[in-house]
Amino acid sequence: MTMVKSILLGFLTLYILTSIAQTAPTVAAASDLKFAVEEIAANYKAEKGQDVKLVFGSSGVLWQQTKNGAPFSLLMSADEAYVDDLSKHGLTVDDGTLYAIGRIVLLQKKGGLIQLGTDKDALMKAIQAAKKIAVANPDHAPYGRAAKEYLISMGAWDLAQPKLVFGENISQATMFALTGSADFAISALSLASSPQIQAQSSSVLIPDSFHKPLKQKMALIKNSAPSAKEFYLYLQEPKSKQVMRRYGFVAP
Repeated sequence: MTMVKSILLGFLTLYILTSIAQTAPTVAAASDLKFAVEEIAANYKAEKGQDVKLVFGSSGVLWQQTKNGAPFSLLMSADEAYVDDLSKHGLTVDDGTLYAIGRIVLLQKKGGLIQLGTDKDALMKAIQAAKKIAVANPDHAPYGRAAKEYLISMGAWDLAQPKLVFGENISQATMFALTGSADFAISALSLASSPQIQAQSSSVLIPDSFHKPLKQKMALIKNSAPSAKEFYLYLQEPKSKQVMRRYGFVAP
């Protein structure tokens, strides 16, 4: 009887360990990554037979949730500073990896009547013609901060500010423009490059000299699911970087 119990206990232990090893890691990713990372995760599933759970949000909110103990295995931030802070406080496995540099665009829904242009004269005219302009909240969304830096550098902040509507993240700000809740948005090139949004919008790329580089960094969180490291490494493979480039990212 004791031997039977030992065998059963051994099988139970093996089952538990196998279940833990196969647990799909939760990846917390900045909203600008929605389409790119969904595609990479689908490729990963097809090649490795492994699932990942994707949670999207503004980098600042995901950073705060991570610090508060959210069960994330991997954080993909749109601002390297958030990962650096987690590393400084001993919450990550290592210093993290720079995986992309993002770009911003002016975006309006297809058929929009505002003439979009990124030079000062065109931008001022677009702002004057608009009733509402959507940006991500610059308090916690890196793409919102880049939008603010662009408007300030063009001398257009004071003109634009009364018309700004803030999305919780860059995806929500983009949706404001696509649904007509805003006349145009300062969005992410990665979203504007997706077939889903391309079919609904027109956009103009903003020169990156008008804002600080959107250096995007990711890191494994300590005590994460064992399977998270495999996906972390998969994100750094050439084929994954190729997907990122197709969505407008500069991939190191």
